[in-house]
Amino acid sequence: MKEEVLELLPEINEIKDATLREKVIAVWCESISKGGWQPRELTEIPFTLLAGEIDMRFIEHVRSCAKMCLALERVLKDVWGDRVPIERDTLIAGALLADVGKPLEYAKQDGKIVKGHAGDMLRHPFSGVGLCWKHELPDEVMHIVATHSKEGDHVQRTIESIIFHHADFVDFDIAKALGKC
Repeated sequence: MKEEVLELLPEINEIKDATLREKVIAVWCESISKGGWQPRELTEIPFTLLAGEIDMRFIEHVRSCAKMCLALERVLKDVWGDRVPIERDTLIAGALLADVGKPLEYAKQDGKIVKGHAGDMLRHPFSGVGLCWKHELPDEVMHIVATHSKEGDHVQRTIESIIFHHADFVDFDIAKALGKC
């Protein structure tokens, strides 16, 4: 499954630390397996169930956010230099793992993708952190997973989490706008 995950998420190769890169892959493999999905099915899952029928898919969203984070990191480095310290590997790993809990949150029912029982019990930031914890991801990466959504509104986000949070909401706000069209 490792090769399939790398095909779905080639941005994983942007992570320079080999150990971190392998852990990111392992977390995705477990999420896909535990969620009862095949890797290719992730290209058919809607990005969100909160915006109606839109043509934005889950894996496209994960990749979009990772690419936005990489672009934002380049812009911030170009403009601010070292005055805005960004740990690039942490940013990429967090961006790629922020929604890793969604394959556990979503379920297939009567040919449709719905929020499953696990999703009723735990939103994806919680299940995502659990998977990351199991695979011994750094706290800084788990912080991005934990704080990327509304769950992080009452804590001080790291710079990397701030970057990801805004990239994530670019896609989400666009999805909501498209859902209203």
